[in-house]
Amino acid sequence: MKAICDYCFRHCTVEEGKTGWCRVRISKDGKMESIGLGIAAIADDPIEKKPLYHFLPGTRTLSIGGSGCSLSCDFCQNWTLSQTHVKGEKIDDKNIVNTAIIRGMPSISFTYSEPLVWQEYILSIAPLASESGLKNVMVTSGTFSKQSLERLLPLIDAYNIDFKGDEGFYRNICHGKMEPVIHSIERIASEGRHLEVTTLIIEEIHDEAMIKSMGRMLKAAGVEVWHLTRFYPAYKMDDRNPTSEFYLKKLITIAKESDIPYIYPGNSIMKAETHCPACGHVIDRYKTQGRCDECGEEIYGIWRG
Repeated sequence: MKAICDYCFRHCTVEEGKTGWCRVRISKDGKMESIGLGIAAIADDPIEKKPLYHFLPGTRTLSIGGSGCSLSCDFCQNWTLSQTHVKGEKIDDKNIVNTAIIRGMPSISFTYSEPLVWQEYILSIAPLASESGLKNVMVTSGTFSKQSLERLLPLIDAYNIDFKGDEGFYRNICHGKMEPVIHSIERIASEGRHLEVTTLIIEEIHDEAMIKSMGRMLKAAGVEVWHLTRFYPAYKMDDRNPTSEFYLKKLITIAKESDIPYIYPGNSIMKAETHCPACGHVIDRYKTQGRCDECGEEIYGIWRG
């Protein structure tokens, strides 16, 4: 007896007793079940680490994560969670929400590995968090199935989606597809959910042409915030050199030609300043009420106060 999983774009059809691509969902009696569902990582993080710069800046978020992923990126920075099956610890949903409240954290982030493959946690925790006045954050590859995107879209207040490269990059290095990612970005942006996008820049793989193409797609999709971050050697690319500051700066300059209003460096010594898209004035993200204090232009984001 086979079962079909609708958690990610792969729609794995799985033989009885076998697991799908992510290795954490098994076919049992014609249905898919998650194996040993548990929280493998939990931490108190600054929201900027997600990275989210235009969503409640200066606050901290309770980050939780399981194991497994819908992709298998050769450069994965969290491969010890995403490319393995870590049993994790079962923690009561209410305890997670109460922990965030007690610690004064206004949000819970589903992060570290790919939340899509352990989305049961999102479906059970996110409504409780919302009822308690907390926001829900999802850090994801964006490889939703259409079904899972519609399930999760009403529950999540802010997304950071990894947009990793062009179609060849997804096929050869991430072992996936680009189309479901850009579709998810378009859908989330059209729904008015807070959205920021991240691209990990690998020197000599991401080039000017790729960044120009990605920038055009993100601009057309309605993206306002794009993080370009430096690669560090990891997983199957642990023999490569880190991306240089010079190369990152060069590609950020190219990325700005897309007219996406807010573009930031990550894992970098460069300043991550927010400039008003209308007058260029430097905005203090930790004090703004959502408008430029120089010209009054609206600044994209969800701000405190």
